[in-house]
Amino acid sequence: MKSLQDCANERVLIIDGAMGTMIQRYKLQEADYRGTRFADYHMDLKGNNDLLNLTQPQIIEAIHKEYLEAGADIIETNTFSSTSIAMADYDMQALAYELNVAAAQLAKRAATEYTAKNPDRPRFVAGAIGPLNKTLSLSPDVNNPGYRSVSFDEVAEAYEEQIKGLSDGGVDILLIETIFDTLNCKAAIYAIKKYFRESGKPELPVMISGTITDASGRTLSGQTLEAFYISVMHANPFSVGLNCALGGQQMRPYVEELSNIASCYVSCYPNAGLPNAFGEYDEEPEDTACIIEDFASSGFVNIVGGCCGTTPDHIRHIAQHVKNIAPRRKPELVDTLA
Repeated sequence: MKSLQDCANERVLIIDGAMGTMIQRYKLQEADYRGTRFADYHMDLKGNNDLLNLTQPQIIEAIHKEYLEAGADIIETNTFSSTSIAMADYDMQALAYELNVAAAQLAKRAATEYTAKNPDRPRFVAGAIGPLNKTLSLSPDVNNPGYRSVSFDEVAEAYEEQIKGLSDGGVDILLIETIFDTLNCKAAIYAIKKYFRESGKPELPVMISGTITDASGRTLSGQTLEAFYISVMHANPFSVGLNCALGGQQMRPYVEELSNIASCYVSCYPNAGLPNAFGEYDEEPEDTACIIEDFASSGFVNIVGGCCGTTPDHIRHIAQHVKNIAPRRKPELVDTLA
């Protein structure tokens, strides 16, 4: 079977769209989130989308299949918040490992089914590692800039537990995504290296995707795109890219900048435009696809897809628009010391 590397050399790869947007379409209620296992749980659970890996697995698998049917080469596990730190909001820290294993197995089952249908086009599972609800670079207390609500070691430990679950569940790739604090990302990188070194398992490819939060071109913790890239390249990632916060149109200059400096593959999966007054996304699939087609034909990208507000229709249009465009070629590195 072709490897991820083989596929990336052949064509622009498609990553899936928004999991949360699709879950919203099911209009699930509190009882749906609880299922039978958590029927008597002591806290409200509505909105804990990662819990659906355990209580409504058929819904999560169905969403994965919709994206695969639309043309996704890579699907993300439903684990954006599946760390003990993030799950503390629901007093479910103890479920972190189980959530990751279950999510990985669901996605892997769907991907394997679609690979079997067309072995020349294998489908891959990316274990989604979210940014956390606590940051290492920013204080949550405006009156005490030096205060941190979590330590580097605590973040790394939580990420390592997540990585173990994703690996045990069978993911093909690890995706550190929606990074707005590079120090959190570095804790995830540290956890990945530590886990594979100590477990003896072969290290999985790592995708890293940051978030430019506004027109300043910086991450929330204040880094420029180039500084962010330099900060994470020691991980030797498979790809580095951008997702979330902005629509494709607003992302263009940053994707172009990244394509000029990155020695690895470049990914981009924007939101469906900017949110409207109700926090909803109005950009039509055809419009998103045209923006991403421009990125591809300009030679900026290797992996494209969608973030908030995008649906299988968006992914289907994107896949159609880029299918005949050659992927960005990785630059030849020049040894400046020679």
